[in-house]
This record gives sequence, structure tokens and C-alpha cells, in this order.
Amino acid sequence: MKKYVSSIALVFGLLVGGTSAMASEEGGLPSAGTNVNDQASLQRGAKLFFNYCVGCHSLKYARYARISEDLGLSEKEVMENLNFTGAKFGEPVISHMPEASGQQFFGKAPPDLSLEVRAKGADWVYGYLNAFYLDPSRPVGWNNTVFPNASMPNPLWELQGLQTAVMKADDKEAVEKLELTQPGKLTPVQFQQATRDLATFLEYVAEPAALQRQRYGIWVLLFLAGFTLLAYMLKKEYWKDVH
Repeated sequence: MKKYVSSIALVFGLLVGGTSAMASEEGGLPSAGTNVNDQASLQRGAKLFFNYCVGCHSLKYARYARISEDLGLSEKEVMENLNFTGAKFGEPVISHMPEASGQQFFGKAPPDLSLEVRAKGADWVYGYLNAFYLDPSRPVGWNNTVFPNASMPNPLWELQGLQTAVMKADDKEAVEKLELTQPGKLTPVQFQQATRDLATFLEYVAEPAALQRQRYGIWVLLFLAGFTLLAYMLKKEYWKDVH
């Protein structure tokens, strides 16, 4: 009986503690510490995405109506604060930028971010958003230590400030660290929280069903726990006279 209870408790703990706050030490990436069950973080991340990212990037597999339902926002809040393209409530999130304009300014159209976290992980997205630095040699004036020679400028520079690279003494082409040379509107700690919120929102967008699956999973585990207890008691009743 103790083995059954211990196993159920272990699985239950893993489920309710569902978070992607797993360190990526192997890849040299910082831990994003995201938690898609944190609705406040999801709402802040949505605000950041629609104010700083949707101008170039779309979420073609996400609809305003679904975002409204999952994030606890009313239709009015979504349409007034998150919808800047004139799309209908039930339509998917499409960026402002025509594909031809993206190719003209950045060499290729900015990618859709619906599945970005599924493809690269929340830690990668979080690390990437924190790793921009000024680089006059690049066409857009920016570079990134997580994704070197990226064509994308830093969309959050006003919040983060300006970072410059300190190169390694033995390798002038390798970045040793980044230094904040001009502060932004947010402190470094506040900016890390902001990018964590943004990564959390993109993690949710990559798999919206995860929220419902986890809620249903708790009830399934509770049912299995109760059924296991009843089955054990029934087994004891059947075998009590057998010696």
C-alpha cells in the first residue's frame, strides 16, 4: 500500500509543479524559469508580445478568442489592448508587416513564433532576448550571443538599455561577456522578469492545450488514487479468510 501511495504522490507532485524552470547547463543557456500556470505572467507576456513583437512576428496558430479564454481576459480587453491589426475576435494573430517588407529590411520574412518554444525551448528564447548587443559591423547594428549574426534588431532595447560586448583577450572574435553601458526603462532584474514573462507567453502559445491537460490530469490522478485505495480494500476483504 505504501508503494502505491508513494508512486501516486510522486506523479501528482510532478504534475502540479509543472514548470519549465529547468536549467539548460548543457547548452550554456540560463534557466528561463517559466510557469504557464502563472496567469499574471502570461498576461504580462501577452502585453509585451503585442506591443513589441507582433509588428513583425505572427502567431498564426493562436486566435484572439482562445488567448482571451485561457488568459482570463474579456473580449473587450483583448480587442482594445492586444489587437492592433483590426482582426476579428475569432481570427488568428497576424503580424503588421507584409512578407515583402520583411524580406526587404531583414533579408527574409520574420518567422512565425507560434511554435518557437516547441522548436528551441523556453530557455533558448529567454536567453536570446537577453543576449542582444550593439555591433556596428552588422547591417541592423545589433548582434546576439545566443544566435550570432541574427538579422533581427533588439525589439526591447528601450526596456533593457544598450549592451556592448567585451571580447576575450585570446580571441578578439569571441564574446566573453556583455556589459550594460546605457540603462533602459527597466532595471536588469525587471528586464529579466519581463523576458521571462514573454517566454512564458510563447510557451503557452506553442501548446495551449497544456493548461487544460494539466487541470484534467489532477482529477485523473485523484480518481486513480481513490480507485487504488478501493481496489486494495476490496482485495483485503476477499483474501481476509485465506491463510
